[in-house]
This record gives sequence, structure tokens and C-alpha cells, in this order.
Amino acid sequence: MARDLIAEAKRLQPLLMEHSEEHDDLNALSPEVVSALHESGVFGAWVPKELGGEELGPLESIELISTLAYADPATSWVYMAASLATGTGGAYAGEHAIPTVFPKGERFPVIAGQGTRAGKATKTEGGYLLSGDWSFGSGLKHADFIHTAGVVEETGEAKIFLLPVNEEYNDESSWDVLGLKGTGSIDYKLREVFVPEEFTYDMFTEDALRGGWIYKLGTIHFSLIGHTSFAIGVGRRLLDELLKLVAAGKGRPGQISGDGAFLEEYARTEAKFRSAVAWAKELWGEVEEDLKGGAPELTTRQKTLVRIALNNLTWTAYDVMNFVIKSTATQSIRPGALQHFIRDMLVASTHVTSSQPVLRDAGRELAGLAPDEHWVFLGLVKD
Repeated sequence: MARDLIAEAKRLQPLLMEHSEEHDDLNALSPEVVSALHESGVFGAWVPKELGGEELGPLESIELISTLAYADPATSWVYMAASLATGTGGAYAGEHAIPTVFPKGERFPVIAGQGTRAGKATKTEGGYLLSGDWSFGSGLKHADFIHTAGVVEETGEAKIFLLPVNEEYNDESSWDVLGLKGTGSIDYKLREVFVPEEFTYDMFTEDALRGGWIYKLGTIHFSLIGHTSFAIGVGRRLLDELLKLVAAGKGRPGQISGDGAFLEEYARTEAKFRSAVAWAKELWGEVEEDLKGGAPELTTRQKTLVRIALNNLTWTAYDVMNFVIKSTATQSIRPGALQHFIRDMLVASTHVTSSQPVLRDAGRELAGLAPDEHWVFLGLVKD
């Protein structure tokens, strides 16, 4: 019977809040939180149903991930990155890889790594020898398998490679950052590691070997859903933490609850944030309806709009953060949820999915200046 993963995420919120500060100290998620995530079944959100997963659509996925982000940004970041790699691995990897990666009767695996920078792979009998240096292996400290990108030198193919985690690959000292410390997004490196052919798949594929309509999204659009959800959860939590200070009569000198200028700007900020959330959900709802209805893939315009919506939502949440800092003064620089969420939002805004080059290409397509181009990953290329 299908599990209500959104209800599970809500049930997990108190535990995530309890361990949120500890995650920064550990540079990883706590064992208690990792165990709870496994027990809840949420790692199966994007796993094909034939492998025991739920195949959640975009709207339910946004609700699930934003619920986790509201409680603890690090947990949601690790979760969305690992769920992407785990779900797409289940959908796209070769048949002979599945019994190893998804053994029957066991918990869902955690697959984590990096898909935005490519290493080098050379062909050898039965597979490839993969080498490279990667950063931002979100979730790797809790993973069973690595999901990582590489280009085959002989053919130029961009592929995703799945291989068992080995502690020798990881640089545990590499994650020294301002925010999202609890994600433990460490660097890792591989030197001529053998990966069988069946444990690889086309990095840009939208054709699944198993599973239903959601896998028409392709790997990158699962990532966009995840980052959209993160901004929703963190932005909402920052505003709610601000309201707690208003109710307590704290904040800038003069008590912000009685400051007309503050209340006016607060109303505008709420409106902007809610509008950004509503537009993102509207777009993903249209995508869901079209794919469920039999559309073979997202249109180029849909791909443009969901990228713009993510950029808009990320930077709207960033504006929320700045408004909270301005309004709360020294309250935001002391230890606590406000400081924690501010640091995490600041670091999250640097992610490539909300970068200027993506927005520029989106603007070109929206303006009709890219009639013979289509999206590949985060950029437009000629047809």
C-alpha cells in the first residue's frame, strides 16, 4: 500500500528541528535523522513503483521537500540531492545493475554525488575506467552508491556512472563553509575506477527503462523541483521566525510591531514571496497535467519557464532573508534558527541552477531569440 510521504515529512519535522544545530556541528546529518528518513520511506519518493517507490509528481514533491526544508535546510538539501540520484538511477540504469543497487526486501539505497561537472571515462572491456575530481557531493556521507558525471573520451558521450561508495574516494576535510554545513557536501575523487556498462546511462536521457510519466522530466528537472521546494520551505520559515519576534515585541529598536514602515514592507514581502510560490506551483501543475495526459516531454517553453520560476523564487527567498536581517538587527546575528536559516539561504543562492547564465538563456528563449535551440541541462544548444 502506498505511503503518505507528505504526512511522514510533517511527522519528521520536530525531530529535524531538534537536530538542526547538531547537523552543523557534525558537518553531516545525525544518525537519528538518517535512520528516521529511512524508516519513513521518503527516499522512495522518486523511485519507480516496480522497485517499491512512489513516483511522486512535481506538486507532491514540492510539498514533501519544502516541508523538510522548513524544519531543517540541511536535511532537505541532502534529501533532494539523494532522492534525485536514487530515483533516476532506478529509472535509467541498466537491468543488470538493479539487483545490486536495489536489492529486494531491503531499504531504499542512498545514491549521492555530483552531476554538474564531468570527469573522464575511457572504454575498457565490459565498461569504463572513470577518473576525475568533483566537489559538492551532497549526501555522500550517508550514501551507498555514488552518482557522478563523466564524458567518454572515445565518443564524447556524457554519462552518469553508478559505483559503490568507498571512503578512500572522499575528502572529509573539504566542506568548510558558511552555510549548509550540515549537508556535508564533501569533495571526492576517482582514479581509473572500473564501472560496468550496465551501471551507466545517458546523462541527458528522458527515456526510462522502468517507471511512469515522471521520468520524462529527465534528471535536471528533478533537480529544479528540489531547489524550488528548498526555497519555498526556507523562505516561509524565515518569515515565520520574523513573525515570532514581532509577536514578542522584539527586533529593531522601537519594536517593529508598532513600526508602520516595517509593516508596509512586510506586507509587500509576503505578497512577493507568496506570488513566487504560486507561479512556480502553477507551472509545475501544468507540466504534471501535460505529462500525465500523454505529452512525450516538456516543451522548450515549459523548460524555460520552470527555470525562470526557480530563479525568481530563489532570489525572492533571498530578498526575504535580507528583509529579515534588516528588520531583526542583532537578533539575527546570535545563535538560533534565524542565523542558521540566513546562512543556509545565503549559500543556497549560489547554486548553479539559479545562476545568471541560466537566466540569460531563458531570457533569450522567452524573447524569441533562440528559435532553433533547445535546452540541454542548464543551457540552450542548437538543434
